[in-house]
Amino acid sequence: MRLRLAGAVLLSAAAYYVYLPLPSGVSEPWKLMMLDALFRSFMQASDVAHAMGVCHRVHLLNRVVSWVEVIEARSSPAVNVTDSALGGIPTRVFHPIGGERLKRGVIYFHGGGWALGSGRMRSYDHLCRKMAEDLDAVVMSVDYRLAPEAVFPDQYHDAIAASRAFLSTEVLEHYSIDPERVCVSGDSAGGNLAAAVAQKLSSDETLKVKFKAQGLIYPVLQALDFHTPSYQQNQAVPILYRPVMARFWLQYLGGNTSLEPLLLANNHSSLDESGISAETRSKLNWTALLPAERRKHFRPVLKETGSPGVVGEVPGLTDVRASPLLAEQGVLGRTPKAYVMTCEFDVLRDDGLMYARRLQDAGVTVTSDHYEDGFHGCMVFAYLPMMSSVGRRSMNNYIRWLDQNL
Repeated sequence: MRLRLAGAVLLSAAAYYVYLPLPSGVSEPWKLMMLDALFRSFMQASDVAHAMGVCHRVHLLNRVVSWVEVIEARSSPAVNVTDSALGGIPTRVFHPIGGERLKRGVIYFHGGGWALGSGRMRSYDHLCRKMAEDLDAVVMSVDYRLAPEAVFPDQYHDAIAASRAFLSTEVLEHYSIDPERVCVSGDSAGGNLAAAVAQKLSSDETLKVKFKAQGLIYPVLQALDFHTPSYQQNQAVPILYRPVMARFWLQYLGGNTSLEPLLLANNHSSLDESGISAETRSKLNWTALLPAERRKHFRPVLKETGSPGVVGEVPGLTDVRASPLLAEQGVLGRTPKAYVMTCEFDVLRDDGLMYARRLQDAGVTVTSDHYEDGFHGCMVFAYLPMMSSVGRRSMNNYIRWLDQNL
């Protein structure tokens, strides 16, 4: 009897920890709850280790990721997989066997808040392997440096160096890649890097070969407004909570984590912050850039007075290399045709929607692919153990777009 009672208590405690009220429209809520409970456990353990001085919270998380997710390069009858380097940056290469003599080419940047993850993770290995096989494309998954050891602009510089090497005659010829069919892509923080790379290299007149497409998967694109409608609507929706995104930004930009409450309150972008011009503010004015069905009932949080000086302390907040949404229209207009995936239950939804709108206004052909039941990170959870339904749908549609546009 005591064992049954103890078991019931433990089961109830586990259910209490796992259960989380979720929006009614989110895909497969119980799967997302289980995933979130796992993530929260790791995050809380890493916070304890950090507070005790055992190690940086990011180091513990990455050790767990490496132990659970990172796999060796293994070829299959359809795809040859090797670990190599692009411009000195570690890269996993997926090369389809057979097929056309000249291949499509995709360079891919993984997500993880510029601090977590690897292109050698099982989820990215599955994704890139499928892209290589379905598209008859050479896919290169880049392992750029990570925070806290590397901070902006280190990750950006790694992405630029790898992309320049990818577009070089030497690499294109070595891997038999068609220079007219090359794409830059990434998800989340990797989508940020892909957008920044597309902007920089599209404006570089010294390059003989340029990207013909950009694929941005729920990208993070600005750090001045943490009260967009999607940040307000989804601040408590897993797996990317609003405070976590603010922390990722501060780690990436080399800012003190004590500034997190200021960012979450939008005190850093108050009207008395002279480091943010009216022109800059117009580039993320969601009241003008978002359609009514996304603005809903939400109101902007723009304070008259806040904490002026934060932008001076963390200049990356307004650096277009870190925040591609802040780019000039002329720069946007030179970038290649774009695919922008967004998810309804994602704090970053509006970053992607605003960027798609600004690209369109600049004359770029844009495919905006929105998932009403999607959540942040869903595409990389398309395989076991989660087997996300919306993840599988979004992955297939993303690869279909590449097939039709590259």
